[in-house]
Amino acid sequence: MESISGALGPLFLLILLGAALGVKRWPSDTFWPPMERLIYFVLFPAMLVSTLATADVSQVPVTRLALVLLGAMVAFGVLLWRLRTQLKLSPGAFTSVFQGAVRFNTYVGVAGAAALHGSAGATTAAVAVALMVPVVNIMCVASFVAAGTLGNASLGKSAMALIKNPLILACLLGIVLNLSGVGLPGWSHDTVDLLGRAALPLGLVAVGVALRPAALLRVDRGVLATNSIKLVLMPALVLGFAWLVGLDTVSRDVALLFAALPTATSAYILARQLGGDAELMAAIITGQTLLAMLTLPVWLQLAGG
Repeated sequence: MESISGALGPLFLLILLGAALGVKRWPSDTFWPPMERLIYFVLFPAMLVSTLATADVSQVPVTRLALVLLGAMVAFGVLLWRLRTQLKLSPGAFTSVFQGAVRFNTYVGVAGAAALHGSAGATTAAVAVALMVPVVNIMCVASFVAAGTLGNASLGKSAMALIKNPLILACLLGIVLNLSGVGLPGWSHDTVDLLGRAALPLGLVAVGVALRPAALLRVDRGVLATNSIKLVLMPALVLGFAWLVGLDTVSRDVALLFAALPTATSAYILARQLGGDAELMAAIITGQTLLAMLTLPVWLQLAGG
């Protein structure tokens, strides 16, 4: 547990630093929104391109990793939809619960994988992002459509946003550069690598800034349902799947890490734009992020034990 806590501890401290900056509103209320866009559209895509374009992806069991991660994600997505009536949630609240159960925080995931297993962990995490980001975005937009919270115009905008998603495009570019043998020639490698290094620390601080402590006061069946799935049931199922398909230690830890991650802070923006319950989404994001600081090390310790 000590080595796991030692690897993840600095990441959690950066998140808490961001939370403190958010409470103090420092340096200003207008500073962090453009910073988040810079991280999301430039720095984090640069990190994905740098990792995927130059990595030996053949060392990652892509098919088995996809079966484990996507299998669990789809399974709980279907389960939630079948339990929609029993949960007795409004359409908007249901979409927030759905996002809370299946989305994941990529910044924490990639940073945690790199902290635990170095370059091998970062490469496996980049592959996991490439596999999961398109699927989870399609699932979440589909939940809004099926719940009836958005109209045709919003559906068109959502589809276009999915096509232009910078993380998806970065993964595709990195894979093309890798498979073509082009890689990142000359100065482009060091330039993109330097940009990518800034993504994770700034991304983790931004995660903390986005937390809303006041939202923790909201505890209802929606919060309990989505937290139970995301922090307990999802990692348990992924750990079982990883054992069944025989994942190696690095791939197993990365798969478990991504399964047990708190939901993405971007889920709040999607909830606000597409008719979800934004206040419930804020409560889910904040609660899961803080609880994951306790549950993530426990799951990783169980896997290693």
